Amino acid sequence: MTKETLMKAIQISAFGEPRDVLRFADFPEPAAPGPNEVLIQLEASPLNPHDVYVIRGGFPVLPPTPGPVGNEGVGRVIGVGTDVDHLAIGDRVLLPIFTWLWRERMTISAKGLFALPDADLHQLSMLGINPPTAALLLSEYASLEPGEWVVQNAANSGVGRAVIGVAKARGLKTLNIVRRPELVDELKEAGADVVLVAGDNTAAEAEQAVNGGRIGLGIDAIGGEAIGLLATIVSPRAAVVAYSILGSATMSIPAWSPIFKQVTVHGFFLGNPDSAAAAPAAVREVLPLVVSGDLHTPISGVYPPSAIVEAAIHAERGGKVILDFTAA
Repeated sequence: MTKETLMKAIQISAFGEPRDVLRFADFPEPAAPGPNEVLIQLEASPLNPHDVYVIRGGFPVLPPTPGPVGNEGVGRVIGVGTDVDHLAIGDRVLLPIFTWLWRERMTISAKGLFALPDADLHQLSMLGINPPTAALLLSEYASLEPGEWVVQNAANSGVGRAVIGVAKARGLKTLNIVRRPELVDELKEAGADVVLVAGDNTAAEAEQAVNGGRIGLGIDAIGGEAIGLLATIVSPRAAVVAYSILGSATMSIPAWSPIFKQVTVHGFFLGNPDSAAAAPAAVREVLPLVVSGDLHTPISGVYPPSAIVEAAIHAERGGKVILDFTAA
């Protein structure tokens, strides 16, 4: 009887609170790559808010349990199957989402993978979700011309910062709403045109800031009355798109916005078929911005996978957390 070869993986025993169910433990080694497959050594992966939702069992797409979790990252090709001629051993690749990839090694399809250029490892590890989400939010719901405005809340989030960078590259202007005054200068330094602190006068301040310019798109991550504020701020016939539920699972939008201003409201999820099909092109569009550093996400903590519980606690407090598997 052949003894099973083991590696390590971050796994959950069942859905629940991260500190209770996460563990870094033995897991079977993957099979050798077959035709059109590659063997990947995971290098780095962010611990995103949606990873916490997955661990708790509250996300639309869930892994089998018990088993690995994790949904975004980069790794090196360390084995190549037959019929793979576009990748070589040593290439760094972006891993597909919903791969449940917090494991030291994995064998996956080579379809759609491509070699990444040299750049900051931790920034590249965040390429798969937030930057393409930002690019698609800016293009799929409104036809915006250079010089037009986009208004967003949660502007300091990963998607929010990506919206600022992608919009700037496209010649669009961003009107950004945050909750903490100390973020104003930081986001302006990152390329934001206007940053407002949410308050009773935000709508009036926004109107004054754009000075007659058209606000063709609102991007919401909070829900509740926050999305209603965006619907109030945007111009007639604009679109408002919700992509997350950071504040409330319900939306409160003034009826006069869709009735008299003809504002339309949409929802975005990268896992939906149309968005997933458009994501690869969006990744290629934003990749040069990440490589050049024009699109940069501040990191508040880097942890080895063995410290996954501490990393999850940090992520729940806030800030971008990276799991560095090269430090395992």
